[in-house]
Amino acid sequence: MVADLFHYGHVNFLRQAREYGDYLLVGVHADETVMSYKRRPILSMEERVASVEGCRYVDEVVSNAPLMIERAWIKQHNIDLILHGDDVSREMEERWYKIPIEMGIYRSVGYTSGISTTDIIARIREEFGASDD
Repeated sequence: MVADLFHYGHVNFLRQAREYGDYLLVGVHADETVMSYKRRPILSMEERVASVEGCRYVDEVVSNAPLMIERAWIKQHNIDLILHGDDVSREMEERWYKIPIEMGIYRSVGYTSGISTTDIIARIREEFGASDD
C-alpha cells in the first residue's frame, strides 16, 4: 500500500485484511514505485510506515515492498494470502498480482468510498486555496 495521509479508509482496509488471518504483514511502496502509476506521496516513507505500524490491525510493516509480487518475495516473507482493495482495474490487478493469482492466494477487499488521499488533497486545496505548485 501507499498509506499516504493515513485515514479511516486505510484503517478500514487493514481491518478487513486482518479478518483473513491471524498475522497481518503490510508492504509499503517506495516513492519511485508509487510514482510509476500515480503522484509522489506527500509523506515520507518513514512517516507512512510509522502510520501503518500504529494501526492496531497490523503486526508488521515491510518498507519498499514491490508493486509486482513475485514467488521469491512471497516465500521470503512466508505469505499465505495477498490482499488489495477492489479499487484497481482488472488489468492492473492481473499485472501486479499475476503470480499470487496463479497461486490462488490473491483476494480483493472492499474499498471505502467517500474517502481517499486524493479527496483529502482536493479538500485542502479548496479550503486553503493551495495551488498545484
